[in-house]
Amino acid sequence: QVQLVESGGGLVQPGGSLRLSCAASGFTFSIYAMAWYRLAPGKSRELVARIFSDGTTNYADSVKGRFTISRDNAKNTVYLQMSSLKPEDTAVYYCNRWGTASWGQGTQVTVSS
Repeated sequence: QVQLVESGGGLVQPGGSLRLSCAASGFTFSIYAMAWYRLAPGKSRELVARIFSDGTTNYADSVKGRFTISRDNAKNTVYLQMSSLKPEDTAVYYCNRWGTASWGQGTQVTVSS
């Protein structure tokens, strides 16, 4: 059974940093692309970043240069390092096994002074 468990969210001031983690189990993690999405109130779900099995990465224009997605196949974990955070980054962040309906429960990120 596929499980994705996000952690690392919280309240941070503008300009601050957070690192999100997503621990995966129940499938062969290393062969799948993984992604981070976010959902903010009143907005549609946004693909934030994606990392393929070979380490290739893609980012939304809104986070390029500020966010970094990475993976540790030995730990079955995907990370999202977020820096220079802005209030508009406030959202629930979800981990996704790319191309599937496998989602985590989400972790809240709030950027506010």
